[in-house]
Amino acid sequence: MTTPNPETNGPVAAPDEVVWDAPAPQSPVSPRFDDLTRQRTEEIIAQYPQSRSALLPLLHLVQSVEGHVSQDGIRYCADALELSTAEVSAVATFYTMYKRTPCGEHLVSVCTNTLCAVLGGDDIYARLKAKLGIGHEETAGEPGTTGSITLEHAECLAACDLAPVLQVNYEFFDNQTVSSAEELVDALARGEKPQPTRGAPITDFRSVELELAGVFTDLEHTVEGASSAVETMRGARLATDRGWSAPSMPDSPPAFPSLPEKKS
Repeated sequence: MTTPNPETNGPVAAPDEVVWDAPAPQSPVSPRFDDLTRQRTEEIIAQYPQSRSALLPLLHLVQSVEGHVSQDGIRYCADALELSTAEVSAVATFYTMYKRTPCGEHLVSVCTNTLCAVLGGDDIYARLKAKLGIGHEETAGEPGTTGSITLEHAECLAACDLAPVLQVNYEFFDNQTVSSAEELVDALARGEKPQPTRGAPITDFRSVELELAGVFTDLEHTVEGASSAVETMRGARLATDRGWSAPSMPDSPPAFPSLPEKKS
């Protein structure tokens, strides 16, 4: 077929027809999600009246398998919950607890919010960055191998009474200094697992992600360790020692004040 050339009035050959070949469809289930993972997936989903409500724990389950949330993990969750990958991606990218790149054996979170920052959190984070040669959500060592560490700064770890604090796989190390934080990271890099100030003994990032998904393979061991600090309970103990108590709730709650009239 030819068409007229407007510049020469002569014929010009039409471009060859281009046929677009769609890429082969990707399987929603990666082989890394084995039968045990699928069984756990079904058990988690069964706990919710609406299956889509299981998305958060399923993303943790994916991280327990992969060490992060990959596109395969996104597709796995979407397929299991009959959601679109866009819906799953929107959740996975909204929450900082879901990592999009592979994590190390340990996730070290340094609180750099106001109180921790001014009491030394910023100095701790800066020193660990320099020591490990990495930045926020980057990993020293091969991800997943023994002694590998992913570092992040956290906005708030809700332990202002024990500032500055950091966490290893979400377990607390309170009243930290630059020196103690360095010693902790050195121990982790050597393959050691120091005892947290509060909470369960350290395992590894993937094991904790399995627990956050709601799967406990050793519940008795998981709940070992102190759950509170002396500083946190000091007010309650002082009240007990002095016989203080809060007023009891009335039999009938007081009426709410009247709402102001709407302005026209």
